[in-house]
Amino acid sequence: MGYRVVLGVLRPVQLMLTLLLLIVILLVAVCAEGSDYYDLLGVGREATNREIRRAFKKLALTMHPDKNPGDPSAHERFLKVNRAYEVLKDEDLRKKYDKYGEKGLDEQKGGRYESWNYYRYDFGIYDDDLEIITLDSGDFEAAVNSGEIWFVNFYFPRCSHCHQLAPTWREFAKEMDGVIWIGAVNCGDNNHLCRRRGIHSYPSLYIYRAGQKPEKFTGERTKDNLVRFSMQFITTTVTQLWQGNVFTEIESAFASGLGWLITFCSDTGDCLEPRTRQKLAGMLDGLVKVGWMDCTVQQQLCDSFQVTNGATALFPPESALDKQDSVLWLKTLDSKEIYNQVINHLPSLELLTSDSFEKKLTHHRWLISFTFGDRSAASNEYKKLKAFLQSDHIQVGRVDCIADQELCQSLYIQKPCVAVFKGLGIHDFEIHHGKDVLYNIVGFARDSVRAHVMTLRPDNFPSDRKEPWLVDFFAPWCPPCRALLPELRKASIQLAGQIRFGTLDCTIHHNLCSMYNIQAYPTTVIFNGSSVHEYEGHHSADGILEFIQDLVNPSVVVLDPSSFTEKVKARAGEQIWAVDFYAPWCGPCQALMPEWRRMARMLSGQILIGSLDCQRFQTFCQSQGVRAYPEIRLYDGNIKQPDRYMTYNGWHRDAHSLRSWALSALPRASVDLTPDTFRSQVLSGRDHWVVDFYAPWCGPCQHFAPEFEVLARMLKGEVQAGTIDCQAHYQTCQSAGITAYPTVRFYTYLGTKRHEHSGEHINSRDADAIADIIRHRLDQLSPRLRSTPKDEL
Repeated sequence: MGYRVVLGVLRPVQLMLTLLLLIVILLVAVCAEGSDYYDLLGVGREATNREIRRAFKKLALTMHPDKNPGDPSAHERFLKVNRAYEVLKDEDLRKKYDKYGEKGLDEQKGGRYESWNYYRYDFGIYDDDLEIITLDSGDFEAAVNSGEIWFVNFYFPRCSHCHQLAPTWREFAKEMDGVIWIGAVNCGDNNHLCRRRGIHSYPSLYIYRAGQKPEKFTGERTKDNLVRFSMQFITTTVTQLWQGNVFTEIESAFASGLGWLITFCSDTGDCLEPRTRQKLAGMLDGLVKVGWMDCTVQQQLCDSFQVTNGATALFPPESALDKQDSVLWLKTLDSKEIYNQVINHLPSLELLTSDSFEKKLTHHRWLISFTFGDRSAASNEYKKLKAFLQSDHIQVGRVDCIADQELCQSLYIQKPCVAVFKGLGIHDFEIHHGKDVLYNIVGFARDSVRAHVMTLRPDNFPSDRKEPWLVDFFAPWCPPCRALLPELRKASIQLAGQIRFGTLDCTIHHNLCSMYNIQAYPTTVIFNGSSVHEYEGHHSADGILEFIQDLVNPSVVVLDPSSFTEKVKARAGEQIWAVDFYAPWCGPCQALMPEWRRMARMLSGQILIGSLDCQRFQTFCQSQGVRAYPEIRLYDGNIKQPDRYMTYNGWHRDAHSLRSWALSALPRASVDLTPDTFRSQVLSGRDHWVVDFYAPWCGPCQHFAPEFEVLARMLKGEVQAGTIDCQAHYQTCQSAGITAYPTVRFYTYLGTKRHEHSGEHINSRDADAIADIIRHRLDQLSPRLRSTPKDEL
């Protein structure tokens, strides 16, 4: 009644406004419930891990419940932000979220977060320091193997010594900026990386040089000690020039295309101190030789260079000593300022034009920098690439896409980038999509020239598919895409000649990507003639290799409603089927796929393995009573009840656990032995025997049991298989000399001879390996004894 009265006194306009306000409130509530994770953190979809961490930290310091004690909704709101961070910082979870949204993630939502003090003091210690590169699992290897010197600080967020070191590490990084690379690895976020690198205490400080064993810093952690320690690894020579060597040294460097940076030292004026000279020698290694001259001793020589007081000058490689206009006189003693001036003054990379481009790239490998008229700081840094890549026989050049617009358009290059051309013409190249820093570009160039990955365009896209292709549809801004590219290169090397690899940038080639219904990045598709297969496994080289090998020789039967009815429901009497009912967007389903294929290969010839896509055949799955994914069922050999099945409810979904479960449906191929049957059949019988001695409480024994069943089936008709419970029959095992579980022994029948009581120990727990060993032993027996003897009676 009261509600009706209120509405009655509202004017129509007021009523409409009130209803609109209610709708807006509801919409806001709905949007808040399903907020986009990127929007929650205030970052773009192309954000790097470092940008995501910084954005989350900023929110954590203001939204944390500790800072909002009077707000009852603070906990739930911060849980959403924390969940967004946990997903987006993880490459695999981020890819699933980008492709399927929240429904593609594991049901585990996460309900824990740290105290406000943790985010204030411990979280991402070095994220705001420009001179310190935060390394993670994705870029650590490329960095430390780039050929440059890296000094890396492995730290743990809650380690007090790590926090005490932080101000010193920052000062040290500023002092050595440009001389060596200074990195930091958060072992809280990168636990596997740190364990793999043998890090057991924090902070741990290591120097990395390509091809050398890492060296640990163990001294007192002061800035001067850190500088002294790192400087000893800069082994570039600083040459003292005098009357006896000056001209030969300079001419030799000029002939190699190197300039000279010379500091002239006298009683007056400015002279670079020894440490600064050594720093510059390391910073300019491969570009400029660094030397010094003592003008108090070599006065006449200094006069010939027109130097009367202390000074420093650059003599570029193309200059002669009498061309003073090309000499750069430096008016600073700061190593970073000198470095920048020298780099600016050195000749640019070789300019390639449309006239010379194809001819130059046909027979030589090149790293090409495509610019659009700008002379950025990055393009100056690229001058060092020639020195880094010289030993790899990779030449370095540049193309100005303003001057050669048609050439760049033909290659679909629309913005500054670098690309590797592999010496097979202008169409076989790969564009770099990683960080625009030297160490990343150098690593890319070295990997790319060895790999067989090609940047695709409409004119070379494999539309006819006369040969198998793996095509990676991606977007350069997508971090999981960038993480996948090195894995594709590794896989392409191992599969060279079997399948071709290409990448297609969907931000440029929208129409091609739409034609193949690409909705998320990266999407990896294998085209094999008329067949098209989307890769859904873990984005690693091993995962891709396994998937492709499975395509060549499929171990899992892809089912649809018709084939399910024909093959599973109407199965023959002895057939057993294991079927995975899944949905592509389901995170646990994706995790199961590679394990399901691995299990199928393990059970080849014993159990038929299938999978059915319940997103595509939703109605059919519902008719079969499938309500959640993945649903794993085993249909046994009872053809009188074709609909009867067992459901897998195990906690572990790895291949070995699944295989053990599936084998439990098969009749046993091995027998349980007792002391009496062991003596009468194994030791005194006329068959070859392989015996598994085990204990019920032994974990490795339980893991080996299904493997032994596989072995028993493999050797059926050749060798008998049996097991002995050493807990129940301790004396029998003791008399057989069994001291550890499981133990596998092979007992051969030698005609008139009886078995050796102890048998032959086989040191393996792999069915295939054991079968090979046993068959090799049987081959060594006489033909008369090789086959299992038959009882004439």
